[in-house]
Amino acid sequence: MSGQGSGGNVIAALCNVFIPGLGQLVQGRILAAILFFVVCAAGYALWFLVVPAIVAAIAHLWAIIDAAKFRATL
Repeated sequence: MSGQGSGGNVIAALCNVFIPGLGQLVQGRILAAILFFVVCAAGYALWFLVVPAIVAAIAHLWAIIDAAKFRATL
């Protein structure tokens, strides 16, 4: 992937819309992918407690933005 705004980043951001962390996995950032997925899955699973669901929604949005703005360093 080239850099911010590249087609790869757009695809990664779209992947994150459906499954949090999938975009980071597409970009090859395994630790970030696992972190975003676990935080969002746990928060959404505890939706009835309200606060974890809000944290999960914020993490989900953060994952999308993170994938869209990712810049690979060489």
